[in-house]
Amino acid sequence: MTKTYDLTTGSLAKHFMRLAVPAAIGMVFSTLYNVVDVFFAGMIGTDAQAGLAISFQAFFIFVTIGFGLSAAMTALVGNAIGAKKTTDASIIAAQGIGFAIVTSVLLIVAARFIGPHLLAIISTEGAYRAAGEAYFMILILSLPGFIMGYGLNGILQAQGDTVSMQYALIGAFFANIGLNPLMIFGIPGIWGGLGFDGIAAATVISQTGVMVYIGFRLMRSGLLDAKTLNNILPNLALYRQILAQLLPTTFTMLVMFTAGFIVQFYLKTFGTPAVAAYGVALRVEQLFLLPVFGLTGALLPIAAQNFGANQSERVRMALLTCWKFGWVFMFVACPLLYFSAPLLMRSFTSDRAVIDIGVSYLRVDVFVLPIYMMLFAINSFLQALKKPIWTLLIGIYRQAFGVAFFSFVFVHIWGFGVVGVWYGIATSVLTGMILSLFIANQVALPLVGGIFSGQETRKANISNNHPI
Repeated sequence: MTKTYDLTTGSLAKHFMRLAVPAAIGMVFSTLYNVVDVFFAGMIGTDAQAGLAISFQAFFIFVTIGFGLSAAMTALVGNAIGAKKTTDASIIAAQGIGFAIVTSVLLIVAARFIGPHLLAIISTEGAYRAAGEAYFMILILSLPGFIMGYGLNGILQAQGDTVSMQYALIGAFFANIGLNPLMIFGIPGIWGGLGFDGIAAATVISQTGVMVYIGFRLMRSGLLDAKTLNNILPNLALYRQILAQLLPTTFTMLVMFTAGFIVQFYLKTFGTPAVAAYGVALRVEQLFLLPVFGLTGALLPIAAQNFGANQSERVRMALLTCWKFGWVFMFVACPLLYFSAPLLMRSFTSDRAVIDIGVSYLRVDVFVLPIYMMLFAINSFLQALKKPIWTLLIGIYRQAFGVAFFSFVFVHIWGFGVVGVWYGIATSVLTGMILSLFIANQVALPLVGGIFSGQETRKANISNNHPI
């Protein structure tokens, strides 16, 4: 049986270390999983790497539902646990499972018809688009694994369990290492393999395994039993509460991937090497953001439980503690990324143009990573306060309007070329950070006394903040 941890007492720093480290380790293997895909695509050619970049961009538009469901489950179940409403927590968890099942089926159908149109927007007609379309059609079969896996893990996170997903992602990584060459190249004399499409097939198999394992761990957590699983059939009132938490986060992630579409739209004018370079550089960037993802992922259950328990000071301090750990890491990571960028790019491709463009992105990215860290923490903070709508509004500015506007200025007005796209992203992130700080503080003032203030202005009666 998995223990449900009380995050409303004890050292916040220790809670972060216990939750963030396993989450970050899991994400290391999740990112390495994607790195393996990029590596094998590079063995096939630049067109394959570019096809992987565009199909991955389109695919994760549909996976955003999974991210949203994970955050919703962590916030709603975490709040209920913090308020000592165990029965409510179990019912919400069961409803989340049912929601994930229905959504997975609907998303596969939608992706089948919408996917090719999305790929057409961010690519030019030719070999790399054709490769991306074929890859995408196989990849969508992994949607149940992603949606169910993320949703179920959100319930585990609400209980303070970040270890289960760590184990699942480690297993998926090693499975992917074995499955990729098998699915791509086949077995000599027996089966010729699927070529580039084999990378997608390997993802389907390994991600389904993640879903099965997380489901097994959840059933052993003690939060669900045969009786509470009877509540899996749709309850419209609870579905509305799940959607109220899910949609802002989903739309925020959707906006983020919309930013990726905008970037790919600009990059396609600079040719296949630019598209491939961006896809490779994003995987490198993710490696350096892993501890940040772990920290900000840990912040959500910590802040959610303390908010549910009306521990305003601990909610504020949780955010500040997250930032402190984040800045320590950035002090080390940013110089390392700047100087190692050429070596990292050469690890994935021998194409000189791809390497040069990727290095230019990563060296601009060095100055953006600390801002990302603070932004991601604010998003988790607002989610824990059950005010995710503000993450959406911030995201619309930063990742849609900001990227489009500033990239246009740097590329088409000031003529910076492909580097202008990177400057556009950086400017959008910086201005979005300023906006986020102001909004988060204003939202937090009546709930927990603001971000930095010690004023206790949260109302004594917070019953309306709870899901049931």
